[in-house]
Amino acid sequence: MINATKKWIFLKISGAILVPLMIWFIFNLIIIYDQEYISVLNFFTNPLYKFLFSIFIINAYFFSALSISEVFEDYIENDKMKNVANKILYSSAVVIPLITIILISNL
Repeated sequence: MINATKKWIFLKISGAILVPLMIWFIFNLIIIYDQEYISVLNFFTNPLYKFLFSIFIINAYFFSALSISEVFEDYIENDKMKNVANKILYSSAVVIPLITIILISNL
């Protein structure tokens, strides 16, 4: 299978997973928006919500990294610069969700 086909399939799958997670997160964000600190803390300490939020963050960064890499492929002509941009993008798509999940796990 061609790399472009794999990327396309991963984009579609991660987008399909991201939609219900985004709806779940927006719904819960509306609920906890005007609540006190303890309510927000209770939300993020609930093991199920912590797990769903972690999956949401990982999937969102994965989806955005794949989408942005396609922009790099289309608009950056210099292969060396394109490779550096993709490496920085993919490393940040791993590091940022990892830091977020570690910080949430410590609550």
